[in-house]
Amino acid sequence: MLSPHFFTQFCQELLSFSASSNAMLKLLRRKNILITFNKNLSSITKSTSFSSNSFIKNTNTKNNITKTTSLKKQHLHISNKPTTLPSLRECNALLHSLVKSKKFDSVWSVYNNLLSRGLLPTLITYGILLNCCCNQGDFSNARKVFDEMIQRGIVPNVVVYTTLIRVFCNEGDMDEAERFLKLMRESGVEPNLYTYVTLIDGYCKTGNVKRVFEIYSDMLRNGLHPDVVTFAILVDVLCKVGDLEAARNCFVYMDKFGVFPNLYVYNCLIDGYCKAGDLVEAMRLRDEMERNGVFGDVFTCSILVKGLCDSGRFEEAKNLMEEMEKAGVFANAVTYNAVIDGYCKMGDMEKAIEVCSQMTERKIEPNVITFSTLIDGFCKKGNMKAAMGLYIEMVIKGLVPDVVTYTALIDGHCKVENSKVAFELHKEMMEAGLTPNVVTVTSLIDGLLKEGKTYGAIKLFLEKTEVGSPGGKTDHSGVCSPNEVMYAALIQGLCKDGRIFKATKFFKDMRCSGFKPDMVLYVIMLEAHFRFKHMFDVMMLHADMLKTGVLRNTSVCRVLTRGYEENGGLKLDRYKK
Repeated sequence: MLSPHFFTQFCQELLSFSASSNAMLKLLRRKNILITFNKNLSSITKSTSFSSNSFIKNTNTKNNITKTTSLKKQHLHISNKPTTLPSLRECNALLHSLVKSKKFDSVWSVYNNLLSRGLLPTLITYGILLNCCCNQGDFSNARKVFDEMIQRGIVPNVVVYTTLIRVFCNEGDMDEAERFLKLMRESGVEPNLYTYVTLIDGYCKTGNVKRVFEIYSDMLRNGLHPDVVTFAILVDVLCKVGDLEAARNCFVYMDKFGVFPNLYVYNCLIDGYCKAGDLVEAMRLRDEMERNGVFGDVFTCSILVKGLCDSGRFEEAKNLMEEMEKAGVFANAVTYNAVIDGYCKMGDMEKAIEVCSQMTERKIEPNVITFSTLIDGFCKKGNMKAAMGLYIEMVIKGLVPDVVTYTALIDGHCKVENSKVAFELHKEMMEAGLTPNVVTVTSLIDGLLKEGKTYGAIKLFLEKTEVGSPGGKTDHSGVCSPNEVMYAALIQGLCKDGRIFKATKFFKDMRCSGFKPDMVLYVIMLEAHFRFKHMFDVMMLHADMLKTGVLRNTSVCRVLTRGYEENGGLKLDRYKK
């Protein structure tokens, strides 16, 4: 049995080597080791016995064990004599406690200190260290830990492999996760249910539904039965990709394995139906859930309220909130934000502000999302005075505007042709350390084009996207990848300004980047080419439109008919039919 004095001295020495001794002190206090400081004296008091079977174990002994040690200021003193290492189990428990309390920096400093004192790590030690890497998101260090373990001749088990796979899945590096799965099998270690669930979750996050079900099928072939967590992940990803039929089938299939759906599974499915606009099925599921003894929480309420508000059914949303309140489920900021968002989308800003006031009356403080939603609503109505007023109010309240807030304001100012203020906000956004997204940049480009600043729009597009850049730039701050909306805004503005050659150049760049123009953009380009009598370009553009599968509608036929009439009647009869 280790003496209290020995354990106290050992922890003191670790603390002095640890970069975060304060964190260790807090940890010791949480373990009921009382530390008090005097000018020249510190007493560490603990009513406990220390054994090799536990890190710290409480006992019912009548006498408290008290030991005193001297301190140098508030730092613990290291004895010059080498200290004997506590048991391996106690060392592992110490590392585990640090990981659990999220003192990750202390984990590595303490581990290195333990190594210097002669610690021989075991499989459990490395499992704890890999778990630390997982929590830190440090896949580079995870590889090093794994390599060190192999070099020491320690054979990884399913827990170690699964933890390592989880590190890479969390980082979205599925190739590396698969590599370790293969290595795991080659080493004779079979994956367990948690390994499969980790991989399924990783592929769900990357949106690779095909691989999700390949992993799921492999799991079944290996005789492992899915649990409620597995089904929850599957239902969630199917709902997110809009395959509600498959999600429902997966939900029904749970019964075959004797798995009862929990609240999370129901919420995922209800959310899927709400987003698809099928509120009848969403409400039916809610009733079924309650009949099965699973009662909705605030997330269920928020999902249904959002679905109803998005459909303009505000009265029903209000009734649902009242009904849930009677059942003891009280609306939170997410719920109220859903109602505010619904009114903003309807353009009813008076009602949106009214709901915000109700929210405040109920002691629920509006958050960044609340303000951003209201700001966006006023911007879309062209009421920039109200939008800027809300922006100032949120800053005064100590809320930090995010990319969504700035983008809404920038877009609003650009729409009223006030690019000067929009660029001031863009500068402020950059100085705050926020990176403009593709929507922000598109708004600025559109604003410049509306004011006839074509050169500025092209320059901004090239700066922010680096399209056509030779790759010599080193400063990539604020750079974003263009999408079809950004290209369309630029091309449309150039066509209206008569810059057909520039528009054609960017149209080609757009097609080479793999983006598919919509019918509206084809019509704009066709009109511009007809206006400049570029008949060959018209035919090539029309052929490209048919190749991409964009169907000719009334607008396209009208443009083609009128264009050929004005340019000598070539191919006219074909479009009059």
